[in-house]
Amino acid sequence: MFINNKVTVVGSGYVGMSLSVLLSQSNDVTVLDIDLVRVDQINEKKSTIQDIKIQEFLDNKKLSLIATSTKELAYKDAKFIIVATPTNYDSATNFFDTSSVDSVVQDAIDLNEDALIVIKSTIPIGHTKALQEKHNTDRIIFSPEFLREGHALEDNLHPSRIILGS
Repeated sequence: MFINNKVTVVGSGYVGMSLSVLLSQSNDVTVLDIDLVRVDQINEKKSTIQDIKIQEFLDNKKLSLIATSTKELAYKDAKFIIVATPTNYDSATNFFDTSSVDSVVQDAIDLNEDALIVIKSTIPIGHTKALQEKHNTDRIIFSPEFLREGHALEDNLHPSRIILGS
């Protein structure tokens, strides 16, 4: 039984793939990724990461899950847009490269005027507030992930903690 929420997950690494499978049990989930190989894998019900439980769900559960590389299709009518793209931290310069997150947020704002944008990527303290101010919106929130490689879906099914902030 699917409810009428369309959820878009941007990125199909550990965070994105595990959340997509988790949420597609009761929502219509679209994964947006720039990697066409990953898009094809998801559409063929193959996991993009090493996680036995994810592949078990893809093989055995009824999921509403598709993948695309087309932004307009992914963002159209989404109620929630989850940002699960990589950020890189340079310890030598003490700098976070948040360009992928910033780009996704800009696209989400431009292509969907209603969706709640949930950042799951690692970002520096204050970055969510800066994005809210830049885009003059309170539709951007932060919810960090605490996942182990190889056990990402298990950790999402049984989280040790859940944190949301804006």
